[in-house]
Amino acid sequence: MATVEKRWNDVENMSAGHFTSDLKEKAEPGYTVHDADVFPADDERDPALIPTEEDLRTLPRVPAGMPLVALAMCLIELVERASYYGTSGPFNNFVNNPIPPGGNSAGAVARGKDHENDSPGALGLGSVSASAIVQMFKFLAYVIPIYGGIVADSRWGRFKTICWGTAIGGIAHVILVIPAIPQVLAVPKAALGVFIVSVIILAFAAGFIKPSLAPLLCDQSPVKEQTIHYTKSGKRVIIDPQATVTRYLNLFYLCINVGALFQLATTYSARYVGFWLAFLLPGILYFMMPLVLWWASPRLVKLPPQGSVIPDTFAVVKACMGNGGWKKFGRGGDAFWNKAKPSFIRDRDGHVDETKVYWDDKFVEEIRQTFTACAVFMFIPIFQLADGGSVGLGNIVNDMSVAMTLNGMPNDLINNFNSISIIVFSPIVTFLVYPFFEKIGWPLKPMTRMSIGFFLGTIGCIFGAVIQDRIYKTSPCGKFATHCIIDGKTAVSPVSLWWQIPLIIFPAIGELFVNVTSYELAYTRSPPRMKGLVYSLSLFNTAIASAISLACSKALTDPNLVIAWIVLACACFVPCFIFPTYYRSLNTFEFQWSATERDAKIGGGLKHEPNAGVNDIEAHPIKDTDKY
Repeated sequence: MATVEKRWNDVENMSAGHFTSDLKEKAEPGYTVHDADVFPADDERDPALIPTEEDLRTLPRVPAGMPLVALAMCLIELVERASYYGTSGPFNNFVNNPIPPGGNSAGAVARGKDHENDSPGALGLGSVSASAIVQMFKFLAYVIPIYGGIVADSRWGRFKTICWGTAIGGIAHVILVIPAIPQVLAVPKAALGVFIVSVIILAFAAGFIKPSLAPLLCDQSPVKEQTIHYTKSGKRVIIDPQATVTRYLNLFYLCINVGALFQLATTYSARYVGFWLAFLLPGILYFMMPLVLWWASPRLVKLPPQGSVIPDTFAVVKACMGNGGWKKFGRGGDAFWNKAKPSFIRDRDGHVDETKVYWDDKFVEEIRQTFTACAVFMFIPIFQLADGGSVGLGNIVNDMSVAMTLNGMPNDLINNFNSISIIVFSPIVTFLVYPFFEKIGWPLKPMTRMSIGFFLGTIGCIFGAVIQDRIYKTSPCGKFATHCIIDGKTAVSPVSLWWQIPLIIFPAIGELFVNVTSYELAYTRSPPRMKGLVYSLSLFNTAIASAISLACSKALTDPNLVIAWIVLACACFVPCFIFPTYYRSLNTFEFQWSATERDAKIGGGLKHEPNAGVNDIEAHPIKDTDKY
């Protein structure tokens, strides 16, 4: 412990170092560069704390502790996701189904055994319109974050962007209750118009909050470099920044799904009371967010906007593409990216024009890593289409549930098992699975985790195909089971809705390996001034999946649903082999953490708010790690 304390004291005492002085000169007025925020090169660190190659091969890598303010960020995510999923959960039934016969004027079903298989409804526009509106909402909620990420990186900073998103979301929740009021539902066109407006505003709120909250959480990590640490029992371990970010993001993802469970309350509220209550409850919960933000504000490490790195990125890519370099793009090797490296240009031309080439080799490598990570992101829509409890392909999961025996259970309730599964398995994966593989010397590297997640998605699709085939064989309407009406009553297959659980659970566990790893890559493999943007690109996969789902929604109807599940299973299985082979370079340890002198030269320097100190490892010590 003393060695760790000495290492941080050494960093704090670097007031005269060239790193700090140069950055202070470049900082804008009103900001302070803290000495503790600038990290020395390896030759300036205590050699006893620098892991050797042998250490990196043999010692377990463990995460640092989590400060209270980081937990507050997780709480904000929990509340925001509770409002998001709590409102969006009933969207499908609100738009799809008409007000049920015998029910109240707010969309609730009638009581009694004869109505056990009825579903709540309001506008009655049909499944195609419902799928279109729901997927439009998801698409916007994951496209707008690209703009939100750019604004956070270049103009407002993460915290201010979150605050603006929170304010916009509050307005959306107030408006959303209006179309669900019975008097407004009596005029369906007016209700639909107000509903769409509220949905769009809510998507903008999510677009400002989502790209900033997870990076802001990771900014609170007290560890910036791999450092040797001794546990209380004397065992040597490596305190690892990437392991710390992985731990933080797993807990963050757990909170997302705890919040998503609020959909249970709104689902039953819509069924038994009406949609006005289903939309009101998330709004009430949402107004906790400003209170938590107010408490956290003076305690957060806030990295202010440092200007956009996008022009620098385009300049690097332009240099790579010039003189026929575009022909080498995507072929692997170093040829494409070398064309932008100053060292390569100097060897080739004998000099470097620093007015045009104002970056260094490392910046080119960072952009290369970012592009590689973004290439991995392109596969994620396949997984999300296979994940019936998340995006899903078209409306096939909901259409399946409509054709099954409900026994009084809401047809959209089963999707909550996605969140329940993640809540159950997230601690198991975080605190048992990952440490176990670290202990035996086979750490689960990012691309291995991605392959595991896609394989679990494949299993879920296989279950979907088998269940849908069984429904077709047992439904009174055969292969047209989704809207089966006999003698004026809904006729369903005897297959219970509970059989959908496996096709929800397996991809849900896969999310812990796919989605969390993509968030980790977005944060750790992007330059400091692009973290918000790259994180938003990882979220953009959901928008792509929603767009594909929307485009396929009309074709994905009876009697073709079994084929759809089989195609998804095949598409999800192929990347299991691509990740650990073609993208194996992402399995190496690379961590683009803090702005450096090089970033100051490229983009204007690191600027910190006066309270933006770095937490000491000793303030959040890791516990005895013999279990690793």
